[in-house]
Amino acid sequence: VQLQASGGGLVQPGGLLRLSCAASGFTSDYYNIGWFRQAPGKARERVSCISKRDGRTYNEDSVKGRFTISRDNAENTVSLQMNSLKPEDTAVYYCAVDRFYDCSGYGPTRMDYWGKGTQVTVSS
Repeated sequence: VQLQASGGGLVQPGGLLRLSCAASGFTSDYYNIGWFRQAPGKARERVSCISKRDGRTYNEDSVKGRFTISRDNAENTVSLQMNSLKPEDTAVYYCAVDRFYDCSGYGPTRMDYWGKGTQVTVSS
């Protein structure tokens, strides 16, 4: 099982980025896939998740209305479209998977596999 996150970079406040998580070694629709982030000196936190069961999405309050998670089962990828970025969105972003029933209650300690992170920096 391998996950590869990409798409990070430096963007000005108000800008946008699209992160991608490519899965290999398994079929992505057998797993819930979540995005997490970790800023320097802070704990890893939830950002968004998409359920394997019905494609329902879960977004943290801090990103609601700005970030959108989606999956492409044919390509075995999950994307995170990030709009209206703020300096407080600066962090290393990770994708991870688990096989629970759905995303309800997802969190860093529950995930089975992690990809390497991709840095997102929002700064003028």
